[in-house]
Parts: sequence; structure tokens; C-alpha cells
Amino acid sequence: MPGKFFGGVHPAQNKSDSAKKEIRTPRSPEIVVIPMSMHVGAQCRPLVGKGDYVALGQIIGDSDAPVSAPIHASVSGTVVAVEARPHPSGSRVLSVVIANDFKDTPAGDPDVRTDVSDLSPESIADIIRSAGIVGLGGAAFPTHAKIRSGLGKVDTVIINGAECEPYITSGYRGMLENGDELLGGARIFRKIYGLESVTIAIEDNKADAIRHLKRLLPSSDNSIRIISLKTRYPQGAEKQLIQTVTGRQVPPGGLPADVGCAVFNTDTAAAVYRAVYNGVPLTQKVVTVAGSAVASPVNLRVRIGTPFSELFSACGGFKETPRKIVMGGPMTGLAQHDLSAPVIKGTNCILALSDHECGRAVSERACIRCGRCIEACPMRLMPMLMYAYEQKGDLDELEKLNVTDCIECGCCGYICPGRLHLVQSFKTGKKKLAEKRAKEAAR
Repeated sequence: MPGKFFGGVHPAQNKSDSAKKEIRTPRSPEIVVIPMSMHVGAQCRPLVGKGDYVALGQIIGDSDAPVSAPIHASVSGTVVAVEARPHPSGSRVLSVVIANDFKDTPAGDPDVRTDVSDLSPESIADIIRSAGIVGLGGAAFPTHAKIRSGLGKVDTVIINGAECEPYITSGYRGMLENGDELLGGARIFRKIYGLESVTIAIEDNKADAIRHLKRLLPSSDNSIRIISLKTRYPQGAEKQLIQTVTGRQVPPGGLPADVGCAVFNTDTAAAVYRAVYNGVPLTQKVVTVAGSAVASPVNLRVRIGTPFSELFSACGGFKETPRKIVMGGPMTGLAQHDLSAPVIKGTNCILALSDHECGRAVSERACIRCGRCIEACPMRLMPMLMYAYEQKGDLDELEKLNVTDCIECGCCGYICPGRLHLVQSFKTGKKKLAEKRAKEAAR
């Protein structure tokens, strides 16, 4: 039986509006803007220039760094610019801008396979890298690098179907509509690590997805175990999911492989299947478009590089002026100020939130020492003290409190009656601490 993790909260789910609708594919945009940075690790260098013709699926950016992933053209057409453009991070990032010719001329014949039994783990990792696959739950860590770091260490693979953050239903719809690909990807991970079985873990507010996937499994197939988890945020964070499923706890500063585990998102597993069996690189993404300011919430399958403005247009626009636009869920997402910013590999949701969804305003933010943030923290940290030391600029004490273990889930800020900007403070503190370490290492 699954256990439970420390802390956590129960925010309103707000999933029903988009969860009931099948994934829709709108017309591809006239222009796609494809950033050379949309994964954890080294930024890619552009391999094309202004005036070049590119084909659908052609590699247009790459890096020699071990932690990186190539980037592909999501349409065919002509490169009209290679320049800095708005990015969901809030900065401007070097991007390849392509004028779509709407022909989807392929880059070549896909490398289709019907049998992968003769492929080694390293060969599969190479295929996954070539396809540009990264963690599609939002983390965007290159999948080939995660695979390689766990070889010889991992005895448990968990496919993450929790999708615990409010509003987001893109993964849920993928489980219902692309279940065979998900199961196929799970079997590939099983082969990579040489395991008897893998576990697909799904929260119990997606009971129909659990039933559907179980129906797709032959009764004699014991290679995949599907389990139901109690709904609780942030169940989908990999360290919390590992604790729930296995009872193991990743140590401070550690990685899942340190306790013999590897966690992959359901959409990532499906993308791995498409890459290995069908030779399909990552050029599209399913994105939940939701929030009470959206005319018609839905899940859209769109080309990477599609401007956010196009997603809202495909949903009928806004029924009221949104107070805030957020890429990602309301707990961990990034506020957006420019709707020309594009869908990237880590985009699983874009929200248009009205006044009542953004919470009450507070004139004076102050810690009242209630301790609720400590109870809610799934990493068993001390948010109250971390905030105080970050505000004072005391990086030594901040480091002693293990601020780098913060997963930025937002539980502390959600539960805080003083409405303190806790997560933002911890992000700033981690950045300052990294800069301090870099200076010390350079001496």
C-alpha cells in the first residue's frame, strides 16, 4: 500500500473545466519562436541562420554539453531571424524565428522500429537525446542525462501520473487518449534499467485514467503496476512521490538515484515511446489553457514555439480582463508580462486568472510566527527562519537551514496568513548562495 509524504496542502483542484474536454489541435501559427534555452543545462547554439529553409523535425540547435538536449524545428519554413526574443522566464533569450509555410515538409524518413530488444540502454539513451526529450512535467531536465546518471543504481522506476497542481489536466488527458504510448514508454524504461516491473502512480482524483490504463494492460502482464494515491499537493514532486510509493527518503542534497529510484512523467514516457518506436522528435506539447478569465478552458496540442497569445485565441480569448497570466500552475508557475513569449518544452499550462483567483491583497506583510509554513513544508525545512535570514542577507545561516533543498512547491506561501513572498525569497537566497560559492571557488 502506498504511504504518504511529510507536509503538503489541499488547494482547490479547479480541474473540471478542462478535464472533460478531449485534446484539441488548433491550426499551427504563422510564426514560431523557438528559444535555444528551454531545458535544464547548457543553452544550445543555433545551427541555422536567417534565410535558411528548415524542415519539420530538423535539428536547429544543439550543444556538446552532457546536460543539454537538441532543439528541433516544429514547422517547416524559412528562418526570418536568429535573435533575442521574449522568453517565459521573463528574460530575452536567443531564439530561432521561423515563418511557417504550412507544408510540414519532414526532415527525412523517420527511423521506425517494431522491436527494440536488441537495443542497449546507451543506444536508447542516444535515441532519446537525438529526439530532444526532456522532463515534460515542467522540470525540463534532459531525459537522456537522467537515464545515464541512474544506470547501475536504479532498482525502482516510477512513472509520475500524480499531476497534483491545480488547473493542470494535460497529463490526465494524455493518460486517457495516449495510454498505449504511455505504457510502451514505461516498458522502455523497464528495459533500460533491467527491472522486472515499473510503477505508474496516479492520484485518486483521476480514477477513470487509472481504470483506463488497467484495461489496456493484458491480464498476464506483470511488468507494469498501476497504483492509486490519495490526492495531496505536492504529491507529484519526485522526492515526495518516492517517499509515498517506496517509503525511501532522498537525503538532503541528494538525488533519487541515491536511493535507487528514477521518476519520469507520463507525458515524458509517451514521448520516449514515440521517439524510440516511431522516430518522432519533440516538436509539440499538450498545454492546458485555463483560469476563470478564459472563455473556454481546454487542452491544446500545439507546436513548440507557439506564442501564448495564439493559445488564448484558440480558446475564444478572454471573457474578462485577467489580473495575472501564469505559465504553469498557480503554485509553482511563472507570471507572464508578454504574450508573445512562446510555448517551450516545459510548458504544460497557461493560466489567465481573475481577481478572485489571485487571492486577497495585504497592505503589510508580516510573519506572525504561527508555524503553519513549517507544518506544510514537504521537505521538513524551516521556511519561517529561512525567510528571516534571507531578508537579513545572512547566507551562512541560510545554508545551514538547507535552503537548497527547497523544491519551490509553494506550500509555505499558500498556507501563510501573512502572505509573505516566501518562495520568491528562497529563490533569491539560492541564487545569492550559488554566487557566493562561485566566488569562493574562483579564489
